[in-house]
Amino acid sequence: MTELPHWLRRRPLAADVLFTVGLVLVDVLFTLLTPREFWPRQLPVALGWSVLCAAPVAVRRAAPWLAVGAAVLTLLLPALLGYAPATQSITFVVLTYTMAANRPIRPAALAALVLWLPVAALNVLVPPTGVFTLTPAVLVLNNLLVGLVSFSVGRAVHARRTSTEALRERARVAEANQRSLAEQAVADERRRIARELHDVVAHHVSVMGVLATGARRVLRRDPDAADEAIATIEDTSRSTLREMRRLLDVLRTDEPAADLAPQPGLAGIESLVEQVREAGLPVTLTVEGTPGPLEEGVTLTVYRIVQEALTNALQHAGPATAQVALTFGDVSLDVEVTDTGRGPGLDTPDRIGHGLVGMRERVGLYGGVLRTGRRPGGGFQVSATLPMEQLASGAGARHGRSVA
Repeated sequence: MTELPHWLRRRPLAADVLFTVGLVLVDVLFTLLTPREFWPRQLPVALGWSVLCAAPVAVRRAAPWLAVGAAVLTLLLPALLGYAPATQSITFVVLTYTMAANRPIRPAALAALVLWLPVAALNVLVPPTGVFTLTPAVLVLNNLLVGLVSFSVGRAVHARRTSTEALRERARVAEANQRSLAEQAVADERRRIARELHDVVAHHVSVMGVLATGARRVLRRDPDAADEAIATIEDTSRSTLREMRRLLDVLRTDEPAADLAPQPGLAGIESLVEQVREAGLPVTLTVEGTPGPLEEGVTLTVYRIVQEALTNALQHAGPATAQVALTFGDVSLDVEVTDTGRGPGLDTPDRIGHGLVGMRERVGLYGGVLRTGRRPGGGFQVSATLPMEQLASGAGARHGRSVA
């Protein structure tokens, strides 16, 4: 039984049809309970007219204005039949309430006037006849009072629904703001902890550098002192590693657990190119020069540049080919990825922009230069130049410039 109201709320047309059937059954019940001398002459015909007068209720929410017009047309029945089915009055009340409860004030008021002014005019022009005869003025006042009550109840329900919806929206916004403030507080606290841990790590690294310099200077003259300094460096390095892990835990709390596999480097570019070929983009790889000893961060940067450029080409170049060129020289390390496609469209600036920002950050970390843009002959080009003197000296803290 508890599922029936939910089923009716999800199907308003079915609920209104059942409501219409209920109105007709009530009319039939009241007719059968009245004395037989007051029954209509032809009971089946009267039942048909009752169904006709109640029919607008079945579409009161699916087609409200159609229901209002159909209800007004049923006012011709009293003039034709000499009587009005009971469902006619109930239909006018239900439609007035429905329009007032579900529509803005102006359409609701217009619907009420369209419904009840013809009723008042009909009561004056064609007064009903029967056992209980009332003056036209009393009938008009009675009908207008019924219409006003129905309209007022509907507007009260409309105001309550509007107020409830506003309260729900306000509660939703307040909950979202509270969640945002909580997340911001957590993020601020993580940043504060990260800064503190960064200071600790930086201090430990500085201490290890000083101790390493001292140990190297006294290694031959005082081996015991050098051994003690190296032991201190060992302990400090372990402490630094622990603090570094805590720092990464703080920064990666919301991220999935890090993969234990080693980060890709120069050796993974060939397999990356092969994967892109299998995905449908023909790629050629050329390597000039011999790569010297490079830090893992540098090789990872080169790999990410190639990966991002090929991914963009695969997604946005269309039918095209791509070329990857790595040049290892004495002065610089050059990475160039070009394609012959149409390049990124105007509808995808955000995704392309985010990828290029990441490449600029990686290249700038090693004092390099990044150039991106369309090629004169068509296609898109991504090229990066990393200075070898920066890579060899480990001056990775210096930021380079980027050219778009």
